[in-house]
Amino acid sequence: MFLELEKVLKNNGFIVKTFENTTKAKEELLLDIKKEDSVGIGGSMTIQDMGIYEELKERGNEVYWHWRKDTQNPIEKAMTSDIYITSTNAITLDGKLVNMDGNGNRVASMFFGHKDVYIVIGKNKICTDYDAAIERIRNIAAPLNAKRLNLNTPCTHTGKCSDCESPDRICKVETIIHKKPNITTIHIYLVNEELGY
Repeated sequence: MFLELEKVLKNNGFIVKTFENTTKAKEELLLDIKKEDSVGIGGSMTIQDMGIYEELKERGNEVYWHWRKDTQNPIEKAMTSDIYITSTNAITLDGKLVNMDGNGNRVASMFFGHKDVYIVIGKNKICTDYDAAIERIRNIAAPLNAKRLNLNTPCTHTGKCSDCESPDRICKVETIIHKKPNITTIHIYLVNEELGY
């Protein structure tokens, strides 16, 4: 499956690398990102579980992540960093990256404003098509994230999307990246492990 998906993604203009595990993916990421690069990180359990934030900080990179409280205005600084790292909610077999966001900062940074964007994707995010991707987001990614954030949404309690009107709703901005944007280089790291939500 990875070979076909890699071929499709490359045809769509993305730079693609595949890895057997997150350890190998992290090693490559640390080689690709230079010590002088500033790095923004989007909200992602995949990236948190990789431990890349700590390693980048330890070696001297400026790193901005709103999940860490060690810098002022981390969202704004992450949006203007040289490099942006995140994951995707779903990827289709025809090479579309489908995402849903609450604020929109993560999805906006996936396709504009950075020298390079790195998107790390576990095999559990691979979906047959757009409909399957939306089903995955609504009934896996969104409920698990809402529960993790202790939000008062119906999906927190039921585990299923009801297209709610809750003020805590996190499904507010939907994006689909069909192909490489004109002025942004997107690196896709496909990892043969289940990662994140």
